[in-house]
Amino acid sequence: MGLFGGAGHSKEIVRRLNKNGMLIGIDRDEEALKAARENLKEFNNVKYVHGNHDDIKNILNDLKVEKVNGILLDLGVSSYQLDERNRGFSYLGSNKLDMRMDKTQDLTAKIVVNTYSEGNLANIIYEYGEERYSRNIAKNICIYRKQKEIVSTDELVKIIENSIPKSMQKDGHPAKRTFQAIRIEVNNEIKPLEKTIEDSIDCLEPKGRLCVITFHSLEDRAVKSAMNRAKGICTCPKGLPYCVCGCEKKGIMVNRKPIVASTEELKENTRSKSAKLRIFEKI
Repeated sequence: MGLFGGAGHSKEIVRRLNKNGMLIGIDRDEEALKAARENLKEFNNVKYVHGNHDDIKNILNDLKVEKVNGILLDLGVSSYQLDERNRGFSYLGSNKLDMRMDKTQDLTAKIVVNTYSEGNLANIIYEYGEERYSRNIAKNICIYRKQKEIVSTDELVKIIENSIPKSMQKDGHPAKRTFQAIRIEVNNEIKPLEKTIEDSIDCLEPKGRLCVITFHSLEDRAVKSAMNRAKGICTCPKGLPYCVCGCEKKGIMVNRKPIVASTEELKENTRSKSAKLRIFEKI
């Protein structure tokens, strides 16, 4: 039995299952699940779950599944979500400030931008976007919203552009890092991630593998940290007479360094440039 988070992957996954195999697709985005159902309509061994991979143990329990042979987590925002401009993930064009992967949740980018304190905004933009001008951006957001509620992506982009010196706007779009930070906050993408990796490993059969695709350094660091703990690396300070961190060897890292896109893949899909794949095998 296999499980994948992010229900937009190819038919090849289903074809590789044996005749008794089952694929479970979990996604927060109901539109992604709808697309997956259409893409895989010829198969009857797929279950679709509108949910969050952070809740993987409860989801499998509800399906009466004890363990699975493999898990693929495809993290972050999808190409489909970026291309659907009305979702507000893209900093191109003029669209509603939304950024929800799950459109049934209450928190949106509009709420974050218009209600969070200046200090909180600055911390989020710095921590999740690694934006050096986070404080200036947060200050100008708060100044602007005193006069008018910020409701569109192009309004936010203009504020960001006016907050960063022109000489520092040469490396990609100036709004990229801030939009990433707000999206991560809206969808709570980082805080539960290490626990999700640990739970996913616990859900594997012996010799089962967890494959995780990340798209930025914050995700990759969290995944690497969780996998290192799961392979039993002691994190206690040197000099202690015995281990107190409670490390337990649950498996091995299949690839010492993350797998990245080949030159051929980059030619076909430029968005794969930042993708990193890490694989963990349970003992």
